[in-house]
Amino acid sequence: MTVHNLYIFDRNGVCLHYSEWNRKKQASISKEEEYKLMYGMLFSIRSFVSKMSPVDMKDGFLSFQTSKYKLHYYETPTGLKIVMNTDLGVNNMRETLHQIYSSIFVEYVVKNPLCSLNQPIQSELFHAKLDSFIRGLPFFSARAG
Repeated sequence: MTVHNLYIFDRNGVCLHYSEWNRKKQASISKEEEYKLMYGMLFSIRSFVSKMSPVDMKDGFLSFQTSKYKLHYYETPTGLKIVMNTDLGVNNMRETLHQIYSSIFVEYVVKNPLCSLNQPIQSELFHAKLDSFIRGLPFFSARAG
């Protein structure tokens, strides 16, 4: 099992952070276009789920999977969106994504007076803590197949 990549978007769709670990195939478009496509897809799926669900979904959209990967989604009350792509063997990541938000994003971005909340994250400490956290997950494998 493994983690492929992670995106953090603000409420307006600006990609504040992107990391990848075990991504096998690169997109044939620029990173900026990839961010726009990912955010647009998330916006559409969230809208679809909220309109089509036969029951009240207090948590809303949490994840979806294809035959090759699983996308995990977490949104904070302020509209920050954290998206992680993993292989199919990884179960619900809601608590892990919440930990990334509360223990890493809040501590090393929100509480850092040098970080602007509406700009891509430049903090090396944030990048290092996030990378260490992801590599420490029990399902992270550096040699994903």
